[in-house]
Amino acid sequence: MEVILLKDVKGLGNEGDVVKVSDGYARNYLIPKGFALQATKANLRMLKDKRETMESKAQRELAAAEKTAKQLENSVVTVRSKAGEGGRLFGSVTAKDIAGAIEKALGIAVDRRRIELEEPIKTLGSYSVLIRLHPEVSATVRVEVESQAEGEK
Repeated sequence: MEVILLKDVKGLGNEGDVVKVSDGYARNYLIPKGFALQATKANLRMLKDKRETMESKAQRELAAAEKTAKQLENSVVTVRSKAGEGGRLFGSVTAKDIAGAIEKALGIAVDRRRIELEEPIKTLGSYSVLIRLHPEVSATVRVEVESQAEGEK
């Protein structure tokens, strides 16, 4: 019997694969447990439609990430923080601070988990920060860390 796997099954195949298994294995284990569907014409057509939908969604996400990367690439974002003598910050500038500054300055919402900092920024100056927008797309933003004036928030 041919079945379409709905989930990854160790030793058999991955989700979406069409595999041939014994009738008993399919009827008594795979289908009742929700691991597979019988490979009928209707189910195969449904699988094809699902794959096409997933591919088009992935292409849209990639295009959106590339558009955002073009907007972010080579842009400069300023983050203000309280600093002591020698340009040392009280605290540090984190990915959350940088994401907030990008949204405020450029109007682009960036998830803080996508911002890659090797370590938090603890001194004043200019830093290049890598932002992974998609597994295939990344952008580099220059972050200027400046001292915050006394009455400023």
